[in-house]
Amino acid sequence: MQLCLSNGWGGLEMYPARIIPELARQGWEAHGLALAGSRVAASLEAVGVTPLTVPSRGQALWRVGRILAYLKAHGIEAIHCHKSSDLRLGALLATLRPGLRLFFTDHMGVTRPKRDVYHRWAYGRVTRLFSISEATRARNLQAFPLPDERIRRLYLGIDPAPYVAEPADAERATLRAELGVPEGAVAIGLPGRITPGKGQRVWVEALARLAETRADAAWHGVMIGGLRAEEGSNAAFVEALRERVEALGLGDRMTFAGFRADLPRCLQALDVVCTPSRNEAFGLTVIEAMAAGRPVVGASSGAIPELVSPNTGRLADPEMPEAWAAALAELVDDGALRERLGAAGRARVLEDFTQARHVEALVAEYAGQASPAS
Repeated sequence: MQLCLSNGWGGLEMYPARIIPELARQGWEAHGLALAGSRVAASLEAVGVTPLTVPSRGQALWRVGRILAYLKAHGIEAIHCHKSSDLRLGALLATLRPGLRLFFTDHMGVTRPKRDVYHRWAYGRVTRLFSISEATRARNLQAFPLPDERIRRLYLGIDPAPYVAEPADAERATLRAELGVPEGAVAIGLPGRITPGKGQRVWVEALARLAETRADAAWHGVMIGGLRAEEGSNAAFVEALRERVEALGLGDRMTFAGFRADLPRCLQALDVVCTPSRNEAFGLTVIEAMAAGRPVVGASSGAIPELVSPNTGRLADPEMPEAWAAALAELVDDGALRERLGAAGRARVLEDFTQARHVEALVAEYAGQASPAS
């Protein structure tokens, strides 16, 4: 059972529906527990799973008997939690039903120690805690009251199929026009939620420096992400970015493309993809861009250096616009380099970051077949 009692919508909330089709392909029957009316519940329905729902987290605790009966009726032997607040319920279920295997993925990267009495009880029921990068595992080892062997680094994965097929020239030209990219320009994209922690400000400043050093080069910046709060972005920050873009004279050099549901297609329309997030726990956008065969310029902090190597892209200090401008200038100047880096990035995703590989490791854990050191 995938347990996610969240009303939000981000990578954490998308994860259960992302992996369930692959779980089914590998022979597992998946169930879900979600908040009634949530996007998590709707996403589970969309992949063919009718979830058990509760009105609130508090009500879930009051209805623990109903949930236990559901687990028994469906022969569920493993529960996978994705929010730390859901561990109260997960740990209670594991306490009341001995033999139930409890898993927790730390999608966010813990920021403070969790070693008090409550956390020792809750995490003490966890069979395995998954860290989505080495960077987060290092923090997890310090923060959680668990022995090293119960904390495993398990990289996320994607289905590469939607990303690998290059569109026809006419289709790509149409899509680039939709994104505001002038004909013949190198499209420099930054996809993701528009919030201060994602680094859009330093990227805008870098484009301003690039406009000075490569004034005659044909390039265009494309920021892809919702522009309103209901789309997951910080509306005040979006407005501040718009004002800064105008103040820097970048109005003709940059497009706010808004939310796009067709990100794989959009990535194919770009030439360079940027991920300046200062403290990314993993970097799903990075491997999506690599799967699309696009070179990545990523922040030299958090987990991104685990994904981006000199063979697949460039790293830059997330606090230094001049470093970003230098990396972008190199890629704007050299189309052959962009092609080599993109091809190497795609090969690495197919080798290391597929959904199938991720779920293979996951189901071995669910079945109790993985070694503690794996």
